[in-house]
Amino acid sequence: MTADRKTPEQPPVEIYRGRFAPSPSGPLHFGSLVAAVGSYVDARHHHGEWLLRIEDIDPPREVPGATQAILRALERFDMQWDGPVVYQSRRTSYYEFALETLHRDGALYDCACSRREIADSAVHGDAGPVYPGTCRNGMPPGRSARSLRVVVGDSRITVNDRLQGTLQHSLREQTGDFVVRRADRLVAYQLAVVVDDADQGITHVVRGADLLDSTPRQVYLQQLLGHPRPDYTHLPVAANLAGEKLSKQTRARHIETDDPVATLCDALDFLHQPLPDDPRQAGLDELWQWAIANWTPAAIPGRRSLPAPAAWLDDTPTNRA
Repeated sequence: MTADRKTPEQPPVEIYRGRFAPSPSGPLHFGSLVAAVGSYVDARHHHGEWLLRIEDIDPPREVPGATQAILRALERFDMQWDGPVVYQSRRTSYYEFALETLHRDGALYDCACSRREIADSAVHGDAGPVYPGTCRNGMPPGRSARSLRVVVGDSRITVNDRLQGTLQHSLREQTGDFVVRRADRLVAYQLAVVVDDADQGITHVVRGADLLDSTPRQVYLQQLLGHPRPDYTHLPVAANLAGEKLSKQTRARHIETDDPVATLCDALDFLHQPLPDDPRQAGLDELWQWAIANWTPAAIPGRRSLPAPAAWLDDTPTNRA
């Protein structure tokens, strides 16, 4: 769905191209809607483009019908993306070319280690077990390759995030050499997202803070492949009462589209954005215009998570009066 929505009269940034890139592992829930709203309003506030990409590169996690459910929900909320929808499942050749480039440059090696072996021998860093480098200088005798890893070296990665501040990350100490092709032969998310952001000309990434620890790996791959680095803004994720990110695994309620104005108000309020007087009496287009004109990223707490509204905590039907 592509359309024009007026943005406030202000000097535009030189180029702004943002995106929303959901995985079809289920319908949108409140947390994923917050990421969509934040990225959409930020793009429109800066007179930019907002692209839509479906990250359907992990078939074991995909739910039949989820892609169409996501598209229908975005249309119901009148979120107007620019250009055609991009599907990662149709871009395998681009990822293979990136792997060939990394292999040619000596940045990859075959790894025979299983997840259990790594978990048993590794220390834990910010993003899980730190790979100890078992296969960096060759696989143990008699072992077959399971995955492809990229050599990280000793460099430190600095990420300047608009909300979360400056992140200093030592890949060797906090992640180790990481996987770019999995044991099931699927390309890893870290590589696919870097290739896609570069090919689509993405200049600004606004997404959930659950992906903040992935960002140094993506920046490192951008450096290896010679791709530009987008500006990053990681929004607080919506969390349940146990402090867990809302997700299918934590029984997060899927977004209901019968009252998009009320739900959009919940998302904007979660992001600490101002609302018009009597916002639930406004039409959807009027509310979008208000949100775009009054977008205030500085009001969003620079935290990794915030409590979700009670109505969106689980999949138990709730009356939202």
